[in-house]
Amino acid sequence: MNDGTPALDPTAFYVPPRGDLSWMEERSVSEPLFTPPNPGGAQDATQIQAGGLPAIDTGALASQFNDIVLRDYISWEVEYQLVKRLGSGGQGIVFLADRRGAFGVSFRLALKFFQPANYPDVDAYREEMARLARLSMKLARLQQDHLVDVYNVLEYRGIQTLVMEWVDGYDLRFLLTPGALEYVRKNSDHDTWQYVNDVIVTNSGPQLRLKPGVAIAILRDCLSAVAALHREDILHADIKPANIMVKRTGNCKIVDFGSAFVADEPPHRPTWTPRYAAVEVLEGSVPTPASDLASLGYVLMEMLSGQPCFSEFTDIGDYAGLVAAKRQLPDTLYSQLPADVVRNTTLIDLLQQLIAPEPSNRFASAEAADMSEEGGAAEFQRQLVRGDLASEYENDLRLWLEELA
Repeated sequence: MNDGTPALDPTAFYVPPRGDLSWMEERSVSEPLFTPPNPGGAQDATQIQAGGLPAIDTGALASQFNDIVLRDYISWEVEYQLVKRLGSGGQGIVFLADRRGAFGVSFRLALKFFQPANYPDVDAYREEMARLARLSMKLARLQQDHLVDVYNVLEYRGIQTLVMEWVDGYDLRFLLTPGALEYVRKNSDHDTWQYVNDVIVTNSGPQLRLKPGVAIAILRDCLSAVAALHREDILHADIKPANIMVKRTGNCKIVDFGSAFVADEPPHRPTWTPRYAAVEVLEGSVPTPASDLASLGYVLMEMLSGQPCFSEFTDIGDYAGLVAAKRQLPDTLYSQLPADVVRNTTLIDLLQQLIAPEPSNRFASAEAADMSEEGGAAEFQRQLVRGDLASEYENDLRLWLEELA
């Protein structure tokens, strides 16, 4: 009976369900996967292509193909051209690089070379690099849209090198500087400038202030990334504006896992940024999922207030003063935030439950911080929708970054 449904092609390639490998056992490992037409025959060697050029003998290529795909492993040399330095820190240097491919093509990515100078000896360096290599491969398997993609870990002349995604965009630290908005003002037409200044970001003094909807959109991308990490027992341990990239597409990605660790394998030499570290971390505790949430809370505070958090504590060893300021922050929110933020109880509840000095008073998880109906980030965005105040935030961020090109 012909009901209009196309018949299945019995010769079509079958894609098995995930985990079903029984189809592989039906083929002998010596069975060729491809047989060229008339392999090695005289006709192949004498065929003429258009233009009068002799055709390539595909029989030899087919033999190479079969030889390759029937192996258990293959290897070849890969070349990377270092294009420019993207950044550097205590752990190493990151370069923009091109990986050379066939036919003159190249693939753009980032290479991070880990600095050995901070370790007492080669064994200590290699031990820590081994830990980071295991962590990197766990990250590579996550494939979460708001985490930088990790491709491989290499060792070049004894130096560990991380091969990862090049994120085309700007880090949040740069985007919050007044110069980023001034550039848009000078190089955009009047309507574009007015839209960016009215809907996305405005100059409020020492730093730019993001409109609440834009700030929450960035936060939600970060919460999604952090939730994926925490589900795998991975702690980022150094969330800050410099480690949040806003892509030219308008999406955000958390980057730089040099301080990250798996919960049961903490680093021998913890590294985190005091201004964005949770109270308990400054007091000597090992970072936890709640600590990452506190760091995100301080970042959100900066985005909404237009003021750098705890910038008065320039002495890196003044942890006592910094801890005291962080414990007092929940009581001083109203004086540090603009009126449109203070008026919204959902925003205030969200901030309070992120930056609470006691970990037990914070959200139970990153998912809760995003989806809770009482003080969650998603609830605030729903309020904007109900009030007809929502915007297409990814598109707004994309527009802003286009003007920075």
